Amino acid sequence: MRSRFDMPSEEVLKAREKLVLDHFHDEVAHDWDATLSTFPHPHYELIAQMVVHDGDSAVRQYYTDTRTAFPDQDHELIAFRHSHDAVIVEFWLLGTHLGPLGQIPPTGGKHRTRMTAYFIFDENENLVTERIYFDQLTVLKQVVSGIDKRSPRGIAKLVKVLRGMLAMSGAKPDPRLTNTTPPEL
Repeated sequence: MRSRFDMPSEEVLKAREKLVLDHFHDEVAHDWDATLSTFPHPHYELIAQMVVHDGDSAVRQYYTDTRTAFPDQDHELIAFRHSHDAVIVEFWLLGTHLGPLGQIPPTGGKHRTRMTAYFIFDENENLVTERIYFDQLTVLKQVVSGIDKRSPRGIAKLVKVLRGMLAMSGAKPDPRLTNTTPPEL
């Protein structure tokens, strides 16, 4: 087992980076088979929502749901960093809210949200987790900006958005994200 202080070779870091770049490209192209092929077992952790999407069908549903809500979803890469077991990517996520997002109806608003994703690799250099950190309030504030709050239709839509947000806020966090143990240092 590699020490947390040992960095892999440059060749390994370059291979990881290529895999992550391919993953990003295939997501934007909506090539789900290619995206999922970057994992032996697809596993996403969305920390802001405390939700895990585990396995092929769950991750495909996550892709379907998010691309229904934001069909033009794209990324603007900011920075790549490497650790002994991960590629850490800072990026802007962009999209226009044109379909339902869970129970939140489409608003037509655009968002550009800064995010960080940890692409975690096991000891055999398999991608085992994509763990994403972001502020979901930033997304919601931006997509709500697409609603005309001065018109009766806009007010009615805003009420529906708020109801949808409230309905989605009561979900229990996934215990895989809350039952953590401190590292041995």
